[in-house]
Amino acid sequence: MALKNFKFGFGDGFQEVALPEEHILQVIEGNESEKITDVKAAVLKAMREPINSKPLQQCVNKGEKVAIVVSDITRLVHTDQILIHIVNELNLAGIPDEDISIVVAQGTHRPQTHEEDVIVCGQEVVDRIKIYQHSSKESVCVHVGDTPRGVPVWIDKHVTDADKVILTGGITVHLLAGYGGGRKSILPGVASEETIQKHHSLALADEFGGGVYPGVCTANIEGNRFHEELCAACEFINPCFLVNNVLDNDGDFAKIVGGHWYDAWLEGTKEVLKIQGVKAKGKADVVIASPGGFPKDINLYQGSKTYDTSALALKKGGILIAALEAREINDPPAYMESFRFDNLTDMEKALREEFSIPFYVAFVLASLCHENTVYLVTKPENFEAARKTGQIPVTTIEEAWQLAQEKLKAEGKTDYTINVMQHAANTVPMIEE
Repeated sequence: MALKNFKFGFGDGFQEVALPEEHILQVIEGNESEKITDVKAAVLKAMREPINSKPLQQCVNKGEKVAIVVSDITRLVHTDQILIHIVNELNLAGIPDEDISIVVAQGTHRPQTHEEDVIVCGQEVVDRIKIYQHSSKESVCVHVGDTPRGVPVWIDKHVTDADKVILTGGITVHLLAGYGGGRKSILPGVASEETIQKHHSLALADEFGGGVYPGVCTANIEGNRFHEELCAACEFINPCFLVNNVLDNDGDFAKIVGGHWYDAWLEGTKEVLKIQGVKAKGKADVVIASPGGFPKDINLYQGSKTYDTSALALKKGGILIAALEAREINDPPAYMESFRFDNLTDMEKALREEFSIPFYVAFVLASLCHENTVYLVTKPENFEAARKTGQIPVTTIEEAWQLAQEKLKAEGKTDYTINVMQHAANTVPMIEE
């Protein structure tokens, strides 16, 4: 039997395993993309040749107050390289610095420090433009309406008080919304905690025990009610313009889109799929995956995308081998503490009572482990914590593969298939079913 050797990122290094070539269904890898070398020129083009919109200079009028919504420090998407050009473009339209404000879209995160403002916005912008840190408390938010599914939408008054609103941020695939960016700057970005919690609870099925609501998943917006409610909330604000970017697998600019808050964003999602979406031959009995090493595997929470994307390439009841060093496995505490339940039923009950994103992400992993066999290749000191998540910890991919082969043999599977995902955090298998 011919064997082929594969390397998987693991912390600062890698792990190797030899796999039988005849059983490999596909090596699923992301696509290369052309990098943007002149960011300023790309931003100016996005603002002056926009998608389904007038140029930015024609979307604002002298005397108006303009609020620019930016992602916070947890979403570093190179906003500092884009923001200054938006501010200068507004100046050219007759909007002086004193009529421009920046609202940092924390959602329910803590306020940023001054140093973090500089990292996110850039020093010149911080020196010139007033910056507000969003608070999710209802007392500083304004009720702008209710969505079709009854979510009360409370938005930061610094946004609602503005005459015009501009959205910035990055677009990538998202576990719940299908894609990040765009309308997510409003909800959860500058929404109240009540709005965020009620909206996010729509990710769960209506009936207890149903788990995740169908269609609420990575790289999908069709029939995705989580996404649809985001759009409904954003329509209440009706931003006058959007500038979003798409990063390549190296974290460099691949695309900058500008224009209508939905149409320009939608065009950006297509670019994301060009980079991360890979046509897959089918689901396999075994998936071996790594996010690509540090920092993507610094903990299980950051590595969650590895589970999400590899699950798309795995048959139900299959075997997943996930390689994550997880040197900070107990971070964030809210995520790891979510695995305190003895069974999935109790976990779902508690999640419905007090929904949070870390809790939900933990529930998705627990559900994955409940339906499949998941071997976690990690550091020995992580074994106890790993077992609480429902995974079976091992120290090497080779060891996990040996255990997988034993399980396949016990199940009488001699014609099994393997999907290999060496950069699972940046790869979305697209399988036609």
